[in-house]
Amino acid sequence: MNTAKLVARRLVSAVVLLGVMSVLTYGLLSLTPDGPVQALLGDRPSTPQTIAAIRTQYLLDEPFPVQYWHWLSGVLSGDFGSSVFARQPVLSVIAERLPVTATLAGYATVLTLLLGIPAGMAAGLRRGKLLDQGITLVTLVALSFPPFALGLLMLYGFAVALGWFPTYGGGDLSHYILPAIALSLGQAAVLVRQTRAATLDVGAQDYVTFARARGLSRMRTWGSYSLRNAALPVLTVAGLLAAANLTGAVFVEQTFSLPGLGSLLVQAVNQKDIPLIQALVLLGGAVVIGVNLLVDLIYLVVDPRVRHGAPA
Repeated sequence: MNTAKLVARRLVSAVVLLGVMSVLTYGLLSLTPDGPVQALLGDRPSTPQTIAAIRTQYLLDEPFPVQYWHWLSGVLSGDFGSSVFARQPVLSVIAERLPVTATLAGYATVLTLLLGIPAGMAAGLRRGKLLDQGITLVTLVALSFPPFALGLLMLYGFAVALGWFPTYGGGDLSHYILPAIALSLGQAAVLVRQTRAATLDVGAQDYVTFARARGLSRMRTWGSYSLRNAALPVLTVAGLLAAANLTGAVFVEQTFSLPGLGSLLVQAVNQKDIPLIQALVLLGGAVVIGVNLLVDLIYLVVDPRVRHGAPA
């Protein structure tokens, strides 16, 4: 299979997944416990005229396919509706919060990669040695702490007790250091374990043994032969973790009172702001699908076997 066909197949799969995600997302409207009308009323008076206007605006008297197509047509044109409580376009509300989450996710992803990949390779290359045992112990400890619990400890120790960092809210870089560390440590531990396993697996291959038998150094062997093969599973995990940083930082944002998308989603759920919930869920699904598509495309560059349809 040539590269163009493979890319086209990945793109079609991404579009289909987004379509399924949009159906499930819109389905939240009809599954609201108190009914969509009550949720969409918000804090407005429950008068017959208001209820009739809402039913007309959202086509609630029409069959589900008609309602869905009306909503999807607006989404495709960039109109996600208006927030019930903010009384602003949904995209405007999200745009106000997106920079906070993007900044936090960016810092956390960089820390995860800088900590996870070198430590995992070092542990794999020195299997059973003191360094390997120490890194394994640290990763087990990091995995045992939920991000929000670690965040609370860091918040009290470094922000309240020592006063080195701000205690809450967004702002300059200093506001994101503790949240990024809290979010990235557990993920870095996962990446360490995956990188270590990939390093051990590639290191046991016959071509690596043959290269070492010819007198090539360990660094030369890895730099010339093994690094790309070990990179594929690591890329997969790194992509999933990067997507998780953008879509799953709810507890960390709540812990540090960061006004990002995670706290916005919690607020929208508490207020039953259906249009805003739909947009945030669809955005999260699109981010995960987009990151996985990007990882698949990177596979084509890293490993020629993927381009030619051979198993990686």
